[in-house]
Amino acid sequence: MTDLLLLFDMLLGLLIIGLAVAALRVRDLFAMVVMFVTFGLMTALAWVRLAAPDVALAEAAIGTGVTGALLLKTLYHLRRVSGTLHLPEALSERPPDPQVPRAVIAANAVMCGLVVIGLAAAFVTAPLGGPGFDAAVADAMPESGVDHPVTAVLLNFRAYDTLMEVVVLLAAVIAVWLVERSLPQSDPPVMGEVYEGFARLVLPGAVVVGVYVLWAGAVAPGGAFQGGAVLAAVGLLLLMSHVYEPAPAHRAAARGLFVLGVAVFTGVALLVAWGGRAVFEYPPGLAKPLILLIEGMVTISIAATLAALFHGREPGVQPRPADTSEGAQ
Repeated sequence: MTDLLLLFDMLLGLLIIGLAVAALRVRDLFAMVVMFVTFGLMTALAWVRLAAPDVALAEAAIGTGVTGALLLKTLYHLRRVSGTLHLPEALSERPPDPQVPRAVIAANAVMCGLVVIGLAAAFVTAPLGGPGFDAAVADAMPESGVDHPVTAVLLNFRAYDTLMEVVVLLAAVIAVWLVERSLPQSDPPVMGEVYEGFARLVLPGAVVVGVYVLWAGAVAPGGAFQGGAVLAAVGLLLLMSHVYEPAPAHRAAARGLFVLGVAVFTGVALLVAWGGRAVFEYPPGLAKPLILLIEGMVTISIAATLAALFHGREPGVQPRPADTSEGAQ
């Protein structure tokens, strides 16, 4: 049995490498997105084989599901604006790549080589069978406020890193809203009545799954990022099926949801420090409620941010009209 699992792992690793190369080399843009999504699914399976279900859930939900939807939306937008959406050549080929200066190619090659050498050196010099941090995490678990070590590490032992990840998402949606103001308008595709009915059917179940994944993170694989990604999928369904249409009146509420996670996360840290403790050194009796409060608010912000990244344009901002002249086509 062990030999069969080893063979499976080797084949899985080769498949992941092959999908990565294919995604970079394929000329069809739609096929490239499909390759990327498949690559993400196989990577999630690899994380499962590495006994890291939390990372596998995040990769499947965010790295594959939401990112795949973003790439497909971007591809549709580019073809719609360029006037090549319904042309046969737009479905099979992509425009020729622009000429890149040799100096830029050489610099990129050197940087990639240094990264590979650094990773290889870290792998080769890593001690075999080292103790790691398992014992330290296990000793500190009673004071963490939760029963799942991954959640304890993310929301207690290294909460600074998690806070910065939420800040990165906030910065991303701000950048997208700023960039979209100068881009021409692109009408979303019409999904049809069947798709709208399907969206209405699965929405309640998806909400329940997202909330459960968030709540289960305290004792099992799950948490804010995984639950937020599932709830973001609900937002994507609402947007694609036109059940919900962002309006100018919703702009203030959307901004509040974006900053909610960062504000609560930072506020808890400051309150803890104001009480005479180190930042994120939660009081023993309040550790679990504070972590659940942070996770709940961060989940809402992640869901709203990912859905806004898919929608793209800030509600109420008038876009530049698309150029539909022959020259644009």
